Amino acid sequence: MFSVCERMSSLQFDDVLLEISNQLSSDELEKLKFLYREKIGKKDREKINSGIKLFQVLTERGELGAAETEALSERLQQIQRHDLADKLTTFESPSGNTDSEPDQAEKAKLDIATEVIAENVGRHWRKLGRKLGLGDVKLESIGRRYPTELEETVVELLKAWRKSRGAQARAKELIEALRACDYNLTADKVEGKLAAQGY
Repeated sequence: MFSVCERMSSLQFDDVLLEISNQLSSDELEKLKFLYREKIGKKDREKINSGIKLFQVLTERGELGAAETEALSERLQQIQRHDLADKLTTFESPSGNTDSEPDQAEKAKLDIATEVIAENVGRHWRKLGRKLGLGDVKLESIGRRYPTELEETVVELLKAWRKSRGAQARAKELIEALRACDYNLTADKVEGKLAAQGY
């Protein structure tokens, strides 16, 4: 049985998909179908004539769900519909969802680490992203979103990592990843700021 919260989440997700479907042009739908060609065979693709039908097929195949939106979000960005991708991103992080977040103290430490890393990592952010376990598709997606603003790119990178780690996200992991990339000065700065804040 689904809980009330899960049913609400599912209904809200359906609303978001309906809204996205309504805003897709036929040309954009064709581009999305093309980007999903490895997941959906030619015969099935030919039967898809709306965004909703595409989303139904993806849901049936386990490629799309309320907790499985990243792939669709990235493909929407690939067809330059960042506005629609943002609708999914907004849905992914409802304010009431605390189960997938670290406790308040760890969140404060992560916020401090994010600020220091964003100010110091610069153009080498992809190396850090790979060390944190983010895939190349995700990194490309992040890079396209902020092509000229390195600090914003790093903030987005760390947000994606925090989301992937959920309640297990730890500032210590970020420091270890920095050292593994030989960004020891930045790691020292993170530790120094954490210590200055009493952590």
